[in-house]
Amino acid sequence: MVNALNPIRAVLLALSLTAVSCHAQLPPAGTPLSPETARRVEVLIRSKSNIPPDYVISISGRVKSEFPGYDQITVVFTANGQSSRPAQFLISTDNKTLAQMSSYDISKDPKTLVSAAGRPARGGPKDAPVTIVLFDDLECPFCAKMHAQMFPALTDRYKDQVRIVYRDFPLDQHPWALRAAIDANCLADESPNGYWSMVDYIHSHASEFGGADHSLAKANEALDNLALAQAKTDKVKIEPVSACIAKQDATAITASRKEAEALGVEATPALFINGQRVEGALPIEYIYRVVDNALIAEGKTPPPAVPIPPLPRQPAPGN
Repeated sequence: MVNALNPIRAVLLALSLTAVSCHAQLPPAGTPLSPETARRVEVLIRSKSNIPPDYVISISGRVKSEFPGYDQITVVFTANGQSSRPAQFLISTDNKTLAQMSSYDISKDPKTLVSAAGRPARGGPKDAPVTIVLFDDLECPFCAKMHAQMFPALTDRYKDQVRIVYRDFPLDQHPWALRAAIDANCLADESPNGYWSMVDYIHSHASEFGGADHSLAKANEALDNLALAQAKTDKVKIEPVSACIAKQDATAITASRKEAEALGVEATPALFINGQRVEGALPIEYIYRVVDNALIAEGKTPPPAVPIPPLPRQPAPGN
């Protein structure tokens, strides 16, 4: 269904005028609109979007669209020698309706957007109805807060219905986060359970790494020793873990960061719950709501609902 131009779309269109470019050009014209139809289009856009009178509106010819009964036209706004980005509209073949809409591909299951393959997991089995992938920074205090709260709460509430996987997104401003990610992954190759033990320890003792003088060398040494000690505790071969730590190969970490960035991740913690992104250390009740909805979509019945507390008010700018 194609909806006629509405005030919300008009506001979005007006806002686009602020992002002008000297290089925007009208695409090749199709069949020109009649002067009368072009004027009707211009008058409607000006009235609905409050376009200033000094803006020149250029309207392309019509070309066939993917929507039956509608063609596509492109509109560009010009002022002071600068042009807006082209804006696409739909015009009915009988010239009676102007519409604006976007279409998105929803054919892919959101669960497949973020890979959990090859990563240590906690909670439910591989076929658990909900998979939570968290992009984590082991030096991030907000990640540590979520980590401490999330695992006990989710496993207690959902049992084996939820599977939890961590991916790496060490931030540049955290000097030993990359080292921690590499060392933890070295351990994961030999002992997935040891990986989680190491992640648990780092997140609960992050402030201690580097000592009182916050020495990067001390932090790195402590991380290396922690991985080796955990390998011994888990009774796995020390040599591969030690060689991996010495090599400090960041290839897998870089790939994880690039995938996260392609998904729009800019900060940690960033959760993907069956593909739905949730950012920031939100109260666990908000995570429950997203997980409940994901379970319902999978045909599963979630546990009884819990009250959702209001988020704290953000201070006004300048306060």
